[in-house]
Amino acid sequence: MPVEPQSVHSKEPVARKVIGLAVAGAVGGFLFGFDSSVVNGAVDAIQSGFALSHAVTGFAVAIALLGCAGGSWLAGAIADRFGRIPAMKLGALLFLASAIGTGLSAGLWDLIAWRLVGGLGIGLASVIAPAYISEISPRHLRGRLASLQQLAITTGIFAALLSDALLANGAGGAGHALWFGAEAWRWMFVAGAVPALVYGWIAFVLPESPRFLVLRGDEQKARAVFEDIAPGSDVEREIRDIRQAIEEDRLSERRGALRGSAFGLKPVLWVGIALSVFQQFVGINVIFYYSTTLWKSVGFREEDSLTISVVTSVTNILVTLVAIALVDRIGRRPILLAGSVGMAVSLALMALAFSTAAIRDGEPTLSGAWGPVALVAANVFVVCFGASWGPLVWVLLGEIFPPAIRARGLGIAAAAQWVANFLVTVSFPPMAAWSLPLTYGLYAAFAALSFVFVLAKVPETNGMSLEQAETLFVRASRGSREENRP
Repeated sequence: MPVEPQSVHSKEPVARKVIGLAVAGAVGGFLFGFDSSVVNGAVDAIQSGFALSHAVTGFAVAIALLGCAGGSWLAGAIADRFGRIPAMKLGALLFLASAIGTGLSAGLWDLIAWRLVGGLGIGLASVIAPAYISEISPRHLRGRLASLQQLAITTGIFAALLSDALLANGAGGAGHALWFGAEAWRWMFVAGAVPALVYGWIAFVLPESPRFLVLRGDEQKARAVFEDIAPGSDVEREIRDIRQAIEEDRLSERRGALRGSAFGLKPVLWVGIALSVFQQFVGINVIFYYSTTLWKSVGFREEDSLTISVVTSVTNILVTLVAIALVDRIGRRPILLAGSVGMAVSLALMALAFSTAAIRDGEPTLSGAWGPVALVAANVFVVCFGASWGPLVWVLLGEIFPPAIRARGLGIAAAAQWVANFLVTVSFPPMAAWSLPLTYGLYAAFAALSFVFVLAKVPETNGMSLEQAETLFVRASRGSREENRP
């Protein structure tokens, strides 16, 4: 029998505290966004300061992403063994060490090592935040609260790009000395110590996830957390639903195992991996990692390029707010499909624009109206991504995995996302040097394929309890047509 969702307009009581907890948990996303984009303003200064080739520059920018993949992979085991909160604390500590170490790095290998350490911390935060938010959220607000992860990511991107612009402009360039004789690009990384300290403090005041407590057999503490964060709700029903989902998981002989018949993994894990890979293979992080370099190459000055990057990040925040407003009203699936179409069209337009570029001094130059067309298309792409695949992938990753494998499943999916991010990031400089039209055309093709994937494999989970959504996704991933209907 298909799972019947409850009304989206359910009047279940929601304490302000649960919203506050979701916001606090999402601060891990802020670290994610900050670390992802802080390198944007520093990349040219690092390349010239350390005399790096395009390929080595791409590797130095992307190396943190391998650390993120490793941190994501480890996050599930840490969260399942010790809890969601201890994993948050470890992530904050690693990111703090990385922010200071990267700023003080004496050479390329120092930089790479500290970026890897920071990547481990961000990988942890990227998994724990959506898991924690989904596990404390009521069903009728889960989409909006889970979308706070992406809002925090976009806010972190904005903060990184804004601080990059302010520091670079204050020094007269990212490679120029600012305070105490240290170059501005070093201070860009050191600035990350502030959100790391805030995240660490938050981790000491948040309660543990009640679903984790039930999974560990501590129902008394779980009951106390539910009564604290959602007074007036049916606590016994929540406990019963979680217990039942865990028991069904055991009875079906899954027992938290990740292995299955679909190429060695459970089908639902492949769905999560595919969602993560498509989110990255459309090339979104090219805009946030390399946009300053990109706009400089088509005629903008460094300060103008940094300003454009900041404006783009503000646009990303605003459209994420749109997604938060709509996700629990019109559902996950329609938003994803619309986003895929918009991304495919805008990326194809960027490919067309750069196909007209002339090469001057080894760099592409757009003439006439093509420069503004490329700029508008890039921002339309950001709008389409930010209102759909950006936030909704995190919503779905928090919903689709059974409780016994949720943290580890999320860890695997997030690790796949970071590996995909790494592949896109490290390949962009040499691919762009070879052919920007082909590069953006490839991203457009993946955007079109993401539309087909959603049609085939992503059911609608709007208004369902977390346990119902998990059940529907597990069934849909096995290919049942009847149970794949929204």
